[in-house]
Amino acid sequence: MELRELEYVVSIADAGSLSRAADKLYMAQSSLSQFLSRLETELGTKLFVRTSGGVRPTLSGEIYIRNARQILRQYRMMKTELRDMERPSEGRIEFGISSFRGEYLLPKVLERFRETAPGVEVVLHEMNSIYLHKQILSGELDMALVAYPEGAGPGRERHARKIKRDEVMLVANKEHPVMQYVKIGQGGPPRPWVELSEILHFEFLLSDHTTMLGDSAQRLFRALGQAPRALNTNLTASFAAALARQGLGLAFTYRSCAIAQPDVEYLSVGKNRFYVDLMLLYPTGGYRSRAIRGLEETLRQCLEEGENL
Repeated sequence: MELRELEYVVSIADAGSLSRAADKLYMAQSSLSQFLSRLETELGTKLFVRTSGGVRPTLSGEIYIRNARQILRQYRMMKTELRDMERPSEGRIEFGISSFRGEYLLPKVLERFRETAPGVEVVLHEMNSIYLHKQILSGELDMALVAYPEGAGPGRERHARKIKRDEVMLVANKEHPVMQYVKIGQGGPPRPWVELSEILHFEFLLSDHTTMLGDSAQRLFRALGQAPRALNTNLTASFAAALARQGLGLAFTYRSCAIAQPDVEYLSVGKNRFYVDLMLLYPTGGYRSRAIRGLEETLRQCLEEGENL
């Protein structure tokens, strides 16, 4: 058995299709199919069954895939530890982050990190929180930046480290009539804020509830016992924020994703504000290399600087 074989089978499982897995592996589908047939013959059992939408693991396949992931994770951790001993200024980090947060945060983080650690490769995996969790559990990511409802946390099956409370805010154009409802201070935060209950008659631009930002918005509305006025409820966070900046509605965003613009206002929600916890996830029992610790520190610094918005 070779590590390459394990990687092929895991790729097929993740892709759910021989053709998609072959594309990811930069190989011909026929070659991947022949490999799988040979392996199944050698093992004396089927690992996958074909379906109308691709392939799915058999019971034997699930056993093989679970063990393959563990072996690949252990091998990657071993290589990381050895590299740390021999070449501490080099390394490779498999880092996962959501598209929206990554768009605003990572360019600055990676630019600064490259200045301090030019020999470290950072491989980005852009996906939503559900998939980030799965990739961390399987050990395919070294670390991931994920948001959780404040105080919730990821559970014992993952190692997590809280790095920041991130405020969920509203983004609005300064010409939007919501500005008539804005307060500063008055028993609330010393920055512009609104009572959500007072602005429900305005149109909201919302993300899907399966995203953390969409879920946070739903929590706020459920607490009021009222549904928002919203025609668009399945927008990406970046699209919703862009529309709101043009005055086409109100959208939720994170303070860490807010960029100061002369015609845009970011509004706290309620007197007590509303937060999520930003946490770095790591595989349980995984080795945190010097490179990983360095990237974590750079993330912390950039997030702290964002408080000055």
